[in-house]
Amino acid sequence: MDSQRSRPRWAIPIAIFVGIFGALSLKSGGEVLFIDGAGRAAAGNYLPSVVWFNFLAGFAYIAGAVGLARWRPWVAPLAFTIAILTCVVFVALGAHISMGGAFEVRTVGAMTLRSLVWIGVAVAVRRRFMVG
Repeated sequence: MDSQRSRPRWAIPIAIFVGIFGALSLKSGGEVLFIDGAGRAAAGNYLPSVVWFNFLAGFAYIAGAVGLARWRPWVAPLAFTIAILTCVVFVALGAHISMGGAFEVRTVGAMTLRSLVWIGVAVAVRRRFMVG
């Protein structure tokens, strides 16, 4: 395996991080979407579209974690897709907020974190998989 294709040292810790983040996204999103209880009440002023996106993205995060851990070339387009879609949803959230819509500040923080993580992963894996 050449150096461009060998898994970098950072791939496993990042894979663990995004895998856990994905599992937590499934758990928290599932509680809000499917269980009428404490999770939904604690969510406050949530936007169903953002919660649905983050819930479904949790599956993609887990797939990305597997791709990073196994260092597969398909992880680069997956990471870029996740990053782009997360930014699109974040912009839509911003539009909702700018029109006076109710929201939770922690949602803005979570979307910021999600965006930055996946932009970072996408850029990092692209650099490693680029043909020189």
